[in-house]
Amino acid sequence: MNDIKDLELILLSKIPLIVIETFEEQRALDMLSKVAVKRFLNLYNWAITSGLRGSFTYDGSSKAEFDNPEAVLQQIKQGKHSGIVVLCDFHPYLDDPKIQRLLKDIALQYEHLHCTLVLISYKLELPADLKRLAAHFQFSLPCEEQLHNLVLEEARNWALQNKGQRVQTDNNTLNALVKNLKGLSISDARRLVRGAIIDDGAINASNVKEVSKAKFELMDMENILSYEYDTSHFSQVGGLSKLKKWLSDRRKAFLDPEHNLDCPKGVLLLGVQGGGKSLAAKAVAGMWQVPLLRLDMGALYNKYIGETERNLRATLRLADHVAPCVLWMDEIEKALSQGNNDNGTSLRVLASLLTWMAERKSQVFIVATANNIQQLPSELIRKGRLDEIFFVDLPQLEERETIALIHLEKRNIPLDNIDVALIAKASEGFTGAEIEQAIVSTLYRAHIDQKNITTPLLIDEIQKTRPISLTKAEDMNALRAWAKERAVSAH
Repeated sequence: MNDIKDLELILLSKIPLIVIETFEEQRALDMLSKVAVKRFLNLYNWAITSGLRGSFTYDGSSKAEFDNPEAVLQQIKQGKHSGIVVLCDFHPYLDDPKIQRLLKDIALQYEHLHCTLVLISYKLELPADLKRLAAHFQFSLPCEEQLHNLVLEEARNWALQNKGQRVQTDNNTLNALVKNLKGLSISDARRLVRGAIIDDGAINASNVKEVSKAKFELMDMENILSYEYDTSHFSQVGGLSKLKKWLSDRRKAFLDPEHNLDCPKGVLLLGVQGGGKSLAAKAVAGMWQVPLLRLDMGALYNKYIGETERNLRATLRLADHVAPCVLWMDEIEKALSQGNNDNGTSLRVLASLLTWMAERKSQVFIVATANNIQQLPSELIRKGRLDEIFFVDLPQLEERETIALIHLEKRNIPLDNIDVALIAKASEGFTGAEIEQAIVSTLYRAHIDQKNITTPLLIDEIQKTRPISLTKAEDMNALRAWAKERAVSAH
């Protein structure tokens, strides 16, 4: 990582305002101290609790004063603090017009004041007129090698504190832990590794799962991006044989990009609600044995202008860090079909997404699911953005039999008195979700009546159900007509 060098270059560029958005305040201060020492610059640090004090200065000033944000800026404006002035947690004051004007005055007088203001906060958005005078600096995240060394370092520290006992693990689990730490800062990764080891001196599969969960809590994506832990294997998906074959053929190209084949980009799964699109998205990650990130397109939107695009950029950046992974964009039409009444947000979201899709180098495989293709922009569904569009239709007879068998066995229902072939025949026109719900309803009925589950009971429950193929027949026919010439059957 060349963070110190990059920060030094920004300072040498004489940019008057530098914004560092990070939870690692101490790391930022340590880095600024090293740059200041190397360049013989005064370094001051301000916080509301301590006022302005010199961390180290060449003019002899180190007294703590000016705990009022306006007062400290007035003092800096008078030219009494050249060098670097760090303002910690200054974001609450940026809505004040007077504070904004003082920051602008100091920035515009840089050649006279020779003072660089560095604003450090976990989240900070400058007013528009200050953005043109500022530069954003972002810490690089550790690579797999650095994370691997970090885990080994924490293991050695634990051994020293426990009379030379070695941390128990194996290479596969260790590598899985390192992969799950990707996307975290050094300090957060160290804290999670320490927590995984300290309890029993071992790193096992349960630790890896706990670290993954804690990681996404730390990243605080506000329910926009979630980590799906239960990635079903394709054996749990009935049918979709052509989709399975397509994915199987591309698995090696995705996981091992060191060859002449292009890395697969992703697929769009189009189909009826309850047809198995979501389960198929989970199963891709399970089949390829990579993490699955679920992006809730509906939760992406924020009432504040600019926040939605910011959420998307943060989400895509995180996916890049977690790669190789599957990024499941659930019901993608929700975010890209807002129309003309959203102040242009959907157009900006689409532009950001298309730019990332075109420029990304990371191994992120997109699985986008949609119920209504008519609401999706043509720019997204053209070839090149994604590799293929698959249409997930209602399951055929053999597929319905497989689906019924999966859900019966999942609930430990004895198959002695059940003719699965008859169940499949009776459920013609049903989605996989509707077949599952018919079995669940039969379980409740049998429990209340204190009866065993039999074929007649199941068929009776199926006949009471009005499937979506009847209630939304016109919509389904229109969807099939569109997909016939434009999509590949997943079955």
